[in-house]
Amino acid sequence: METFVELTDTMVDHFDVIEFLHRLVERSLELMDCAEVGLLLANAAGSLQVMASSSERSEALELLQSRNEEGPCFECYRSSRLVFSEDLAADNDRWPTFAPAAVRHGIKSVHAIPMRVHSRTIGALNLFRGEAGRLAARDVPLGQGMADIAAVALIQERAMRETRGVVQQLHGALSSRVLIEQAKGILAERGHVSVDAAFASIRRYARHHNSRLSDVAQDVIEGRLDPAALAELLPGTAPQIRP
Repeated sequence: METFVELTDTMVDHFDVIEFLHRLVERSLELMDCAEVGLLLANAAGSLQVMASSSERSEALELLQSRNEEGPCFECYRSSRLVFSEDLAADNDRWPTFAPAAVRHGIKSVHAIPMRVHSRTIGALNLFRGEAGRLAARDVPLGQGMADIAAVALIQERAMRETRGVVQQLHGALSSRVLIEQAKGILAERGHVSVDAAFASIRRYARHHNSRLSDVAQDVIEGRLDPAALAELLPGTAPQIRP
């Protein structure tokens, strides 16, 4: 209940879509029986794009799905229904690229939950587990609730209340994600830290200065914000896991 209240409270002026989605991913990881969480949205071309992830490990798996158009998230988006695998080690025939890669990354089961708006699926919330088996029964409706509130927030965000189509409404969020990914790479390279640590510093700086993540990212990319200004906000370096 506290989490849903917290997420609802974020839907106010200066609403930051990317920050909201990352907060939702973090709360999903805390509340449900999973090791990693990722969230993908469909762009104007209908391709899935990673919007938020709990770590580089989950982001690598999400990118693998979007690039190869294969895996539980892709299947969930196309079918508009819950998709799961109780044992990824036994699903190589089902997902020949994704399943073995997930197992190598320590993921043994997965649940993909559709994000729907007016009967239209706009993305998916992925729950990766370190153990084989289904998601706990109590977590299934909770996971769908988290996916639903993410979908509602995206459509209800103030800048999205204009008379535009759903695809156009999501364009701004997708573009912001691209900027943030570029800024993360710049900070990671210059600060010799992991991408996770670089992103954490961007979030802390944005919160401290009451700025949008996309605005901070743009300042980093265009050189208006010296990476040294974020250095003191960098957490400890985390090990990197790549697809």
